[in-house]
Amino acid sequence: MADMMQFDLVSPARRLASGEASAVQIPGADGDFTAMANHAPTIATLRPGIVTVQGASGEEKYVVTGGFAEISPSGTSVLAERAMPVSEVTQEVMDEFVTAAVAARDNAQPEMLDQLAKQVGDIAQVAAELGLQAKAS
Repeated sequence: MADMMQFDLVSPARRLASGEASAVQIPGADGDFTAMANHAPTIATLRPGIVTVQGASGEEKYVVTGGFAEISPSGTSVLAERAMPVSEVTQEVMDEFVTAAVAARDNAQPEMLDQLAKQVGDIAQVAAELGLQAKAS
């Protein structure tokens, strides 16, 4: 059996997951990557995307809108701005994510405009992966 590590996923609203995982696929702002036991210590910024956790009971997926991941040889912690299991994401939830991202982009200072425009695109990509629409303007 693959080496296991501690995995925790939390958002300001709740703790979504805590347990053992063999691998965690993370949507990093600088590129997606997989954390495993004995991974080099890393701190990464998250982009909107899907965190996929491989555990003893199978695969679990969570949508995150951003945040940070802290990886150490013994575990991975994801601190998400907003997060929820993929099974809880509805069209209404996706509309809220898009509305918030578009409002942030439209009210951005010029130096943040590109980053926030990319965030709107990343959320649209998550919607497409889940078979939902991203109604952005």
